[in-house]
Amino acid sequence: MIMETLYLDLRAPLAYAKAPGLTFSNCVFPENDDSPELLFCFELDKEQAQRIDPQADLLLGDLVFAGRGADRQGKIVLPAGSYVFSQQRRSLSIEECIDCAVEQQKDGMWERYKLDNILYIRFLFEDHCTVTQLFRACV
Repeated sequence: MIMETLYLDLRAPLAYAKAPGLTFSNCVFPENDDSPELLFCFELDKEQAQRIDPQADLLLGDLVFAGRGADRQGKIVLPAGSYVFSQQRRSLSIEECIDCAVEQQKDGMWERYKLDNILYIRFLFEDHCTVTQLFRACV
């Protein structure tokens, strides 16, 4: 799977309503313009998150939180800041997201960015299709 990694300066935070119990296995990905956005935040394994060649099966850690909808008064946020950023114009499975996160990490480290140990995965509906976005903060 080819996913270009870019540097992104997110100027404003994206806020979401907390969605306790929401996981990849039980979520409904956005299917139209009225569908709520989804945001998942995962911890990454501290050792694997700092390797140029991380083991995919060990990289993803615990789900920190999940959110639904764009809610300006939301309880959880994707903070404003500097990120390595990737997106694909379809819904990706958790396994595909991990593969993309590995490639994103390799690209970010190749560019000599110091990356945080948190991965944000966002799903939204845009231009007639679902979009999957991965954000990893540069520190």
